[in-house]
Amino acid sequence: MTKYDYVHGYTKRESLRLEDQANTLDDILHHDTIFPAGSRILEAGCGNGAQTKIIAKKNPGSHFISIDISESSLKKAEKLIKDLSIKNVNLEVGNILDLKYDDEYFDHVFSCFVLEHLSSPIDALKSLKRVLRKGGSITVIEGDHGSTYYYPYSSYAERAIQSQVSFQALSGGNALIGRQIYPLLNKSGFKNCTVSPRMVYVDSSKPELVEGFTKSTFIAMIEGIKEKVIKERYY
Repeated sequence: MTKYDYVHGYTKRESLRLEDQANTLDDILHHDTIFPAGSRILEAGCGNGAQTKIIAKKNPGSHFISIDISESSLKKAEKLIKDLSIKNVNLEVGNILDLKYDDEYFDHVFSCFVLEHLSSPIDALKSLKRVLRKGGSITVIEGDHGSTYYYPYSSYAERAIQSQVSFQALSGGNALIGRQIYPLLNKSGFKNCTVSPRMVYVDSSKPELVEGFTKSTFIAMIEGIKEKVIKERYY
C-alpha cells in the first residue's frame, strides 16, 4: 500500500456506506458547521461528496472548492452535486500535501475523516494552514475506532475491530487519530484550538441509529476490509 491508498477501497458498497454515514451523523457532526456568508472554503478530501452535499446546503451563501486525489470519487461527487442542483461547489482534483492555491487563499478549511488515512497528518495540516488566511478557521472531524464500546462483550467483535485498526496502520493510516487531534493541530502551528467530542450512542430505543450507524456504517466499514484482512492474514 502507499500513503495515499484508501484502506476501504472505492467500491459501490463503500460509496453507499459513506452516504449512510454522512446522512446518519448529519446532526451530530454538522449542527454547527456554519460559515459566514461570502466565505471561500476549501473542503480537503471530499471523496464521493457525501459530506459536501450537507455542508454546502447548510452554507448557501459560501463558496466551496472541494478537492480529492481520487478522480473516480470526484466523478461520483460531481454527479451527486449536479443531481441535487447544488450551485456553490467547485470540484477539483487535488493533493492535500501539494496544494496549488496561493497562500492565505481560503477563509476556512474543512476536513472530515481524511487525516486518518494519511501517513503524515502534520504535513497535511501544515499544507492546509498555508492556504488559510490569517484569522481564518479550520474544522477537522475524525473518528477513533478505539473508543468503541458495546454490550454484551464479544471477543470476536473486539478482534474484528482491532483487525481494521491494525490493517489501516499498515497503509500508514491511523484509525485512532481522533484522540490526537488537539496535539496534531498545535504541532502544526494552529492557535486557539478546541476539541468538541461527538459521541454516538445506540440502543434499541433508537432504531434509526441501529440501522443507520451500527449496521450501515460501522459494521459495514469492518465488513468492507474483510477480504483484504483475510488475504493478508492480518487477524
